[in-house]
Amino acid sequence: MFALFEEAGKFMAGRILSEAESSAQVELDSGKRVKVKAANLLLKFDKPTPAVLLRDAQLVAADIELEMAWEFAPEDDFGFADLARDYFSDKATLEQQTAMLLRLFEAPHYFRRAGKGRFRKAPAEILQLALAAIEKKQQIAIQIAAWAEELSQGQCPPAVREQLYKILFKPDKNGPEYKAVVEASRATHKAPLVLLQHAGAIDSPYQFHWRRFLLENFPKGTGFPALEAPQILDDLPLSTAQAFSIDDSQTTEIDDALSVQGLGSGTVTLGIHIAAPGLAVSPGSAIDQLGRARLSTVYMPGYKLTMLPDAVVQHYTLQEGRDCPAVSLYVTLDEATLEISATETRLERVRIAANLRHDQLDTLVTAEWLENPAFEHENGSASIPMQREQLSFLYRLAKHLKAQREVVRGKPENFNRPDYNFKLVGKDGDEPAGTEQVQITTRQRGAPLDLMVAEAMILANSTWGQWMAENGVPGIYRSQASLLPGVKVRMGTKALPHAGIGVKSYAWSTSPLRRYTDLVNQWQIIACARHGKTAALAAPFKPKDADLFSIISMFDAAYATYNGYQGAMERFWTLKYLQQNGITEIIGSVFKDGMVRADSLPLVLPVLGDAPRGAKVRVKLGDIDEITLDISGTVVERLDTPVETVDDAPAEDEEDDTAAGPIAIAVDMNEAEAAPATDIAP
Repeated sequence: MFALFEEAGKFMAGRILSEAESSAQVELDSGKRVKVKAANLLLKFDKPTPAVLLRDAQLVAADIELEMAWEFAPEDDFGFADLARDYFSDKATLEQQTAMLLRLFEAPHYFRRAGKGRFRKAPAEILQLALAAIEKKQQIAIQIAAWAEELSQGQCPPAVREQLYKILFKPDKNGPEYKAVVEASRATHKAPLVLLQHAGAIDSPYQFHWRRFLLENFPKGTGFPALEAPQILDDLPLSTAQAFSIDDSQTTEIDDALSVQGLGSGTVTLGIHIAAPGLAVSPGSAIDQLGRARLSTVYMPGYKLTMLPDAVVQHYTLQEGRDCPAVSLYVTLDEATLEISATETRLERVRIAANLRHDQLDTLVTAEWLENPAFEHENGSASIPMQREQLSFLYRLAKHLKAQREVVRGKPENFNRPDYNFKLVGKDGDEPAGTEQVQITTRQRGAPLDLMVAEAMILANSTWGQWMAENGVPGIYRSQASLLPGVKVRMGTKALPHAGIGVKSYAWSTSPLRRYTDLVNQWQIIACARHGKTAALAAPFKPKDADLFSIISMFDAAYATYNGYQGAMERFWTLKYLQQNGITEIIGSVFKDGMVRADSLPLVLPVLGDAPRGAKVRVKLGDIDEITLDISGTVVERLDTPVETVDDAPAEDEEDDTAAGPIAIAVDMNEAEAAPATDIAP
């Protein structure tokens, strides 16, 4: 005697060895013996054999028309054998009964299970919806197959092109476009990105990087709602200082300015004046929410996304010719020894006499011009709008402050590598198209104007950091325990030493228009200026404020992402520069095994060839991939005797330069990050 039974959602048949009231012992064709509950025994038969029965039943089941079976089925529960007799005949064979069981079981949209071997037909309206869904699914499967075939043949369907960036960076894995790419990728044995490149899906490498960045970081767009900058209601006194800023020509968010008073009197007052949006913008306001959402301005060659709307920025920026609200730090010094005797913070209006520009003055405001009153440039110095004595004093003070910090650091800061400036020529509109002619120029780190600003901002950030701590007001600090390898800069709410800069504490406070941490610290500094020792009670953020820790966490992540994108775009335009100028070889230095840093370009690349660390080499460049930002080279000539070189540890925890190298791209699109900007940058 044989039996057909159900076990774990499968139908099996075997020989009955023994049978009791509640169960039976059944031997399968494989020899395996199973205990089957009596309720699971659906049919008993003498012939044919189990294997033959299931084989023949499956053949018959394939011919059963479900629509007809559904019509024959009663409205109430029914058994499969009963429906088989209604469908085939009153004398339905064992194979036909088994076939009906199999067919009903595999069609849950027509028939729902109502017990072992029993079913109930689906209501007509539910059935129609189910059939429509099945039809739609079949059509989608056909469409996926067609798209996959097109991709395999090197053509990109319009629907896939429209979803390109979502497919690559934030895919809906149930989406047909994504499934088509995956299917074609498997069929052609090509990575998704390579497949899409070969299919012509990526029209513009620049747009590829830009759209990716926007999708991941600005999915709702980069525009701002229409908001008016609130007015500063305080009756601020007007300072006697005549201040000037020092920035690049493209800078619109002018956060900081300097002033010098009392030259020749023996006692000099240095003024460090910071734009004061914190006097008008309050925590929790609409403008604050915009700043907290972005957390920082995003910089890239030829373009930037500001942290705040331009109209708001222009309302508070330190514009030449205006009396601008400012949070000012006044530092009283001995003119001869440069020893600091006092500091004072004031909330005031400051006259901005000039906006000086690095790129216009760096070649004129040189160390020789500043240190030698008798020196004049061949073309004269009349184009320098500020008094020579003020700049000369600031340069002398900056060198003095730097030397003091280096004593604390334990070693000097060496500016071995230049900063690079990118200019896009032929840009049509605000955003680059990616086809502009790129110009790359250098500005040596530690140039006089750069040093003046950097040292003044370090002085302000460290002084205000200590002042907040003394008043019991928490701030957002950056600290570094030591200069040992692997010791990174951390952000926190405690005033801890920053070994990389050589100060007791360091709180970013001098860029409130472009960094949200600086705006937060400005609110805290304003509370100190207004309330002194009781500032902790009036400050917007209290000690151990969870909101403050949340801001730190969000800022850290956003700042790293923005710096990573800036580094990637600088690499993109560097590769463009190589192509546009037909550069096939570079001169560089081996700074680690198999890695070369170009001498005159912001480029790091892997190389083949035997060249030890420190060697000066000529490198023949390989192919450029503008999507992955990949380029490699081959050492073709050794130019000098290798000397071990060690770059000075930067003030900030810069990652290895290789981080600005090729970007790894896959379906999930992992992004390599470029080195972040230094802490000592203004």
